[in-house]
Amino acid sequence: MSFKMVHQQHILQERKSFIATYLCHIFDTLSDGLYITDKNGITLAVNSMYENLTGLKSGDLLGKNVADLVAQGVFDLALNGEVVQTKKTVTAVQVNRNNRKVILIAHPIFDYDDDVEMVVTYVRDIALISQLKNQVSAQRQLIDSFQYGIRQEDSSLYLNPKSAVMRELFRQLHKIAKTDATVLFLGETGVGKDVMARELHNNSTRKDNPLVKVDCTCIPESLIESELFGYAPGAFSGADPKGKPGLFEMANKGTLFLDEIGELPLPLQGKLLRVLQDGEIQRIGATAAKKVNVRVVAATNRDLAEETENGDFRSDLFYRLQVAVINIPPLRERGEDLLELISFFFEQFNTRYKRRVRLSAMAEELMLNHAWPGNLRELENLVHSLVVTCDSNMIQVADLPCSIVAKSSAGDSRKTVTFGLSDFNGLDFKEIMGQLEIQILKDAVSAYGSIPKAAQALGLNRSTVFRKLQKAEPVESER
Repeated sequence: MSFKMVHQQHILQERKSFIATYLCHIFDTLSDGLYITDKNGITLAVNSMYENLTGLKSGDLLGKNVADLVAQGVFDLALNGEVVQTKKTVTAVQVNRNNRKVILIAHPIFDYDDDVEMVVTYVRDIALISQLKNQVSAQRQLIDSFQYGIRQEDSSLYLNPKSAVMRELFRQLHKIAKTDATVLFLGETGVGKDVMARELHNNSTRKDNPLVKVDCTCIPESLIESELFGYAPGAFSGADPKGKPGLFEMANKGTLFLDEIGELPLPLQGKLLRVLQDGEIQRIGATAAKKVNVRVVAATNRDLAEETENGDFRSDLFYRLQVAVINIPPLRERGEDLLELISFFFEQFNTRYKRRVRLSAMAEELMLNHAWPGNLRELENLVHSLVVTCDSNMIQVADLPCSIVAKSSAGDSRKTVTFGLSDFNGLDFKEIMGQLEIQILKDAVSAYGSIPKAAQALGLNRSTVFRKLQKAEPVESER
């Protein structure tokens, strides 16, 4: 053998020794216990974390076969044989002579022939694993509560109402907020009952605790009880073995907002009544009740008095909810607030989409004259749509929905086309109606900006509109 080859082998041996020495130090930095054996089960290495977790000392383990250690009662099982045989990772719980339980996760290490050369086993504290599971469960519950919670903080559109009716409503709301009374919001769909519930919560002594919203129309009847009240471990097939808290528990020390409470099934109404009367809930499958400290705020667009008479709503629950009743007026009755709300939504969506869209004077007039049957929800969605779809920064009448323009133009036509006795001038009824028809068509074309759009809004064929207007006086084009 040449001197060069001997020198290279010497260097290689030194490197192996160097690596082996420092690997032991590297193993000691791991947060998991480490137990390494060869394919025959001979213990090659353990780290200091393993000693801490098990109470066993490396000097009693190194060089010994794990099968012998099991036979001596050092620990109750070893995974090497199964790992070598299956060539797969194996997991188990091990108990040692110090009565300590650990979780073993044994991994095969293969040689060049794809045979198992060593087994590396990670050892973890079973108590720590249980603690982590509990932490994950708690985090999941927190996420669930945020999923149902009302997180929007922007209620500035309500903070400075102009109309007398809304100023009085806010005075009443802030007065009730300081108490702990149950509140029932009444109003049409889209008037902003959830925003008012948030305003109530934010001005109450519970403002630093959760506000959890439940839309009673969105949860299937078969699930609503478990969602509201939770369930005990093993309450039914497929249930979480640890059980699950309900939304009442998630809202503890805070506020639970039951939107559309009129949709709550009758059996659940009885359980809700118990919460309001006794401050207790009982999970499905549980044998004992649990105290909760929750303020209940409810809302509905139904006539609960009529529902009670029809037997669709419990009378005792209805009377219990009538502690503090707040009627939220529809948008059409808020007078000066409408212009403020239109400006608010345009500012909100212009900021979001980096635009500078605004209404022309005529378009603004039509929006102010609209009845808004969908209330705030309709207004917000319309402004959102206009900011997203309008090509120019100035919204014209033609950009507005037909439902707004048609009703407004029809109202304008009734005001514009009026006849007194002096206006007849010998005209018969047919001629008078003809003039009225032409005036309405002209107003519609002016409002919509084109004959095709006016015809579509009025439910007419555009050629019919064109022909009638041309007959009355020449029309330059259909624009």
